[in-house]
Amino acid sequence: MRAAVVRELGVPPEPGEVEEPAPGEGETLVEVLAAPLTPIDIATGAGRFYGGHPPLPYVPGCEAVGRLESGELVWAHGSGLGGKRDGGLAERLAAPEQALLPLPEGTDPVVAGALGIAGLAGWLPLVWRAPLRGGETVLVLGATGTVGLVAVQAARILGAGRVVAAGRSSEALARAADAGAHATVRLDEGDLVRRLREACGEQGPEVVIDPLWGEPLAAALEAAGQGARVVNVGQSAGPETTIRSADVRGKQLEILGYSNFAAPRDVLAREYRRLLEHAAAGDVRVDVEQLPLADVAAAWRRQSEGAGTKLVIVP
Repeated sequence: MRAAVVRELGVPPEPGEVEEPAPGEGETLVEVLAAPLTPIDIATGAGRFYGGHPPLPYVPGCEAVGRLESGELVWAHGSGLGGKRDGGLAERLAAPEQALLPLPEGTDPVVAGALGIAGLAGWLPLVWRAPLRGGETVLVLGATGTVGLVAVQAARILGAGRVVAAGRSSEALARAADAGAHATVRLDEGDLVRRLREACGEQGPEVVIDPLWGEPLAAALEAAGQGARVVNVGQSAGPETTIRSADVRGKQLEILGYSNFAAPRDVLAREYRRLLEHAAAGDVRVDVEQLPLADVAAAWRRQSEGAGTKLVIVP
């Protein structure tokens, strides 16, 4: 069977032949139709993911969309896939049954893959971790990536009064504006705190979605309004930052962590279907690029450097 294979940490996987997966008790065979690349895959393959990595060599891919032998379309995610055991960047996958969520027939597997981990990380913070209250001002850091772009659209759909998108790419910020952001802010220009306040209004953002951490988060906290809720979903700008106690205490800020792996399974299932319904209706759009398994090494490097689009491997 053809699969992507990580043989050495820090080195992109290469396509190769591996043994056919043999489902054990409580597992089922999945024919993989689409396997997105995610920052978690890159961090795991580099040996820097906090959850560790499978024994080398291993098949990466912490999510996949595929079909069961019954013909049912499913999303495979969690239960150690691509983190503790072989993952979805292969023609077939032996997945624990608790890792599978059924998808509506007619769902585009590539779109479903693109909106899996990345889509839910942009959607669930606003509907589950820090539910949006109608009319609030939402600041989305890293709005130029898939997570941030989905968060911009989620805020619009859920009734935000004002949505501000922040990022480093002018072209991608223009896409965020087309997707519903009322204002955009470049993160790589001077006096970021002032510009965030101006974009969000005098009261500052009431909700901040943060896939970045690092310096952008520190600026967002300084710009945030009284009682703002800040949801951290990643660390693309760095694993550490310095924040001011006065901002957190004086404004009574709520800083919340978010991970798809920590969300209840029933919440994931319900909201994933809801997100896919919005995508089918054209209310949620992301830039997706399909690539064959033969190109996995090049795609891995692009994901590591920031691809600017959602890369989905189609075995």
